[in-house]
Amino acid sequence: MRAEERARRLVGSVADAVKDRLDPRTVAARVDPIGFVPALAGAAKAVATHPATAAKVGLGWGLDASRAGAVSALRALGATTEGPAVLAERDPRYKDPVWEENAWYWLCRQEYGLFAARLRELAASVELEPITRRKIDFLVDQLIEAAAPPNWPAGSPGMVQRAFETGGRSLVRGARNALRDLVQNRGLPQQHTPGEFVVGEHLATTPGKVVYRNRLIELIQYAPQTPQVHEIPLLMSPPWINKFYIMDLAPGRSLVEWAVQHGHTVFMISYRDPDSSLRDLTVSDYLLEGPLAALDVVQEITGAPKVNVAGLCLGGTIAASMLAWLAARGDDRVNSLTLMNTLLDFTGPGILGVFTDEATVKRLEHTMRKDGYLPASSMKMTFDLLRATDLLWRYVEANWLQGRDPEPFDMLTWNADSTRMPAEMQAEYLRTCYIRNELAEGKLELAGERLDLQNVRQDAYVITAERDHIAPWESVYLGARRLGGTVRFVLSNSGHIAGVVNPPSPKSRHWFTESSELPESSQEWRDDATEQRASWWEDWANWAEEHGGDKITPPSLGSDAHPPLGDAPGTYVLRS
Repeated sequence: MRAEERARRLVGSVADAVKDRLDPRTVAARVDPIGFVPALAGAAKAVATHPATAAKVGLGWGLDASRAGAVSALRALGATTEGPAVLAERDPRYKDPVWEENAWYWLCRQEYGLFAARLRELAASVELEPITRRKIDFLVDQLIEAAAPPNWPAGSPGMVQRAFETGGRSLVRGARNALRDLVQNRGLPQQHTPGEFVVGEHLATTPGKVVYRNRLIELIQYAPQTPQVHEIPLLMSPPWINKFYIMDLAPGRSLVEWAVQHGHTVFMISYRDPDSSLRDLTVSDYLLEGPLAALDVVQEITGAPKVNVAGLCLGGTIAASMLAWLAARGDDRVNSLTLMNTLLDFTGPGILGVFTDEATVKRLEHTMRKDGYLPASSMKMTFDLLRATDLLWRYVEANWLQGRDPEPFDMLTWNADSTRMPAEMQAEYLRTCYIRNELAEGKLELAGERLDLQNVRQDAYVITAERDHIAPWESVYLGARRLGGTVRFVLSNSGHIAGVVNPPSPKSRHWFTESSELPESSQEWRDDATEQRASWWEDWANWAEEHGGDKITPPSLGSDAHPPLGDAPGTYVLRS
């Protein structure tokens, strides 16, 4: 009977697996997880209903393309006639004079510029639903970026020059790199060479101890580097989409190191890379077992009645949620809040809106159903596509066409170190924040409390970046206005990640206004803002000092209740 029972179970499991794989929803989630096919169908239908518009765009493209060809022939004979395409003035891909001096490459760029302009014109001419519009615009941008001449052998002067310089060896190395990436990297160009930066040796090296661990987080307490420290400790809340050490990158580029060297007792949450056993974790679990659990430990070790909190991206969203949750319970243990590139109001999610509509979330749930999590590779691919020119196509040209190896870069090592997302949490987060905007509207309930950001009355320092493609600065501004306390809003000159890894340098810039009042319009704030030729780190250091309290003797690393469990950066950050 046991053998028969095992056989029945085996047959049943196989049947369930086959049924799941043949489920149209599962097939759709696997083949088209973002729902681009329905969007393309809708766009095609819209174009078909207005054939005259499409014909006009096509005719204009053909005439301009012919004109560009004729001008190219004249330029080959020594003429300096301008072409019909309107080209970007500052595009580093075309800084080589050969793009102007060589008639062929000049023509490639002209034809590309015409193609991009006409494709955008055609896409803009059709009426589409907002969700379809976002997806079509994203696809158009991806197609335009992919079609750029430097990405292809016929349009890459760098490939030809490199081949001559190496006697053709670069072509062999490029083919080898492409084959390697096809086999080992899912067909994507490698952005970094594994082993060049090692966590704990080159990255995440600020000295400290792990002083707490639960099933979701490790808590790191960093060793003091000054004779005295501020009496109010600082708890850092990183995102769990990637590993925490973007806030503790290489020495000299580490925000943790900067804070410790400025006299703060710093604690850092390090999230575990979840597996199937954590598939049912919710956002409430992340709140309770993440920053709230960490807050209790920080206070127990330091004896401090209040704690300053700093959060980055999703870690900032959960940190602000924690303050609203505490406010709902009449708990004022948090002294101040720093938010870095953090969305609280998701009215304008930027390009991430392409991936966060209800139909896409449903497909995502089918993708996650088997293993109970969203694979790390899916997260990385999503974020790479958001900056495809910088994170994909530049490596196609360098690695495959020119036969180069990626140059060492600490941020790209971190970027490749993605984490998985528990299924329940990921779907809940996307629905409550991106789709329904419940946090901003005071409708989000976590761990038994309704959250109202207006009740977050602590002083807040909100830093955002003007070139942030994940948390657009205008949307971060909307969220900052939701907070109930005094807000210092600061705009950096960087992108989402470089906005955090922003040590003082001659290139650093930031903007702020002297007034603590935030006007209704982000543009009005920008018009009144003053530029400072310095890193926001320097501005934040002064603000954090004002909110750090008196100077005291540094507390011990750990306590009797929470003794050190090991050296920083801990064990969770090393697991995958």
